[in-house]
Amino acid sequence: MVLDKEIKTQLAQYLNLLESDIVLQTDLGDDDNSRKVKEFLDEIVAMSDRISLESTHLKRQPSFGIAQKGQKSRVIFSGLPMGHEFTSFILALLQVSGRPPKVDEDIIERIKKIDKTIDLETYVSLTCHNCPDVVQAFNIMAVLNPNITHTMIEGGMYQDEVKAKGIMSVPTVYKDQEEFTSGRATIEQLVEKLDGPLDAEAFADKGVYDVLVIGGGPAGNSAAIYAARKGLKTGLLAETFGGQVIETVGIENMIGTLYTEGPKLMAQVEEHTKSYNVDIIKSQLATGIEKKELIEVTLANGAVLQAKTAILALGAKWRNINVPGEDEFRNKGVTYCPHCDGPLFEGKNVAVIGGGNSGLEAALDLAGITKHVTVLEFLPELKADQVLQERAAKTDNLTILKNVATKEILGQDHVTGLSYVERDTNEEKHIDLEGVFVQIGLVPSTAWLKDSGIELNERQEIIVDKFGSTNISGIFAAGDCTDSAYKQIIISMGSGATAAIGAFDYLIRQ
Repeated sequence: MVLDKEIKTQLAQYLNLLESDIVLQTDLGDDDNSRKVKEFLDEIVAMSDRISLESTHLKRQPSFGIAQKGQKSRVIFSGLPMGHEFTSFILALLQVSGRPPKVDEDIIERIKKIDKTIDLETYVSLTCHNCPDVVQAFNIMAVLNPNITHTMIEGGMYQDEVKAKGIMSVPTVYKDQEEFTSGRATIEQLVEKLDGPLDAEAFADKGVYDVLVIGGGPAGNSAAIYAARKGLKTGLLAETFGGQVIETVGIENMIGTLYTEGPKLMAQVEEHTKSYNVDIIKSQLATGIEKKELIEVTLANGAVLQAKTAILALGAKWRNINVPGEDEFRNKGVTYCPHCDGPLFEGKNVAVIGGGNSGLEAALDLAGITKHVTVLEFLPELKADQVLQERAAKTDNLTILKNVATKEILGQDHVTGLSYVERDTNEEKHIDLEGVFVQIGLVPSTAWLKDSGIELNERQEIIVDKFGSTNISGIFAAGDCTDSAYKQIIISMGSGATAAIGAFDYLIRQ
């Protein structure tokens, strides 16, 4: 039995929602992996009269496609869609059967208008919480457009392919046999990458916002909701909706919620924001902001949005170590997500840069998968909580190096080693390894504000007062991009609300 009783109970409810009969078109052999896939599919078929099996020829064994009767499958799974990909499988069943995907109408129209033949393949690991966003996005495209096919490839079952292609980060996508993109992305971003960016003319009729929020994380959504509830004309501009929280697996300090996960939380937040009259503009990058008679925000495509007030909720991104080899081997051994990419380094030697909570949590997680983990901490003492230090000290295949500076990441096609300097003796040393996980915190996404006149502190954080105001009247800021003392989801949400109320007070006094 592949599926446990609880999953089957939940699955049965979804299968009742099928809009039409579905055929699972299989290409299976006599190997163990094929038997596992066959057992999984047999269990699914036994649960619904609307699902049947038939044999076909696909590119890989074991694989299966999902299609309506009499049609050829364009949504294919190579391997077992379990773990985080089980939801991708369920959604694919429903959408192929005719149930409409929950995607904005303008994105649906853009997908349908793509008139070139495209074959997409996404390599995933089943523990990757970023992979389903990409898999589900491409599955939706394949369902909506007959020119597009998409295959999810489970890296653990296709290790030979993963090694041959040198894939060391997931999700990694190939388009027509050429590497296309890697890492987390939204359906809006992927459509932009496939179809090209929207013209500036698409934004010509936006008018003037009372409040324009820039940023789609907890602070930005909180600000947008509070502004909309005040009856203000509100826009929310987000390069990546959900922000850094999307990459957070376990959240246990959201008051009133014992446990949730980043993608789930931000999906709920998005639904909340959409329940108000907020003009959400996704996958568009702000490149400039200027206070004139109105506040003008320039986008990467040349469009200019106008607003009476703006709230910068820009969030933060992973901090780089800025040593030779980091950029060169990014996604070729250098990675920032142990949950996503850890399984790709099974049985290998890896390093974790950073001895804070995130660093030791990553090291302990990786110690259960890899051959050996070396933690490199710049300071003489670790910054992590004592309980994590005690657990690390008891882990046999985990070594901690303190008071060391990473000098260079080495490799050819992928990472092969790392050199570091002992800070007290200045002696340089080398470690042979195949993966480097960078865990040294976050840096605010404020680089584009350099010439804006908005005041930043030495950490490049936006300086705000107790109302969320910046030094430029009418421009407010909230969340991890500001000089707030602590960076937490709940604090970001509160500061977003503060900035929105501050903007409202500013408007009624003008």
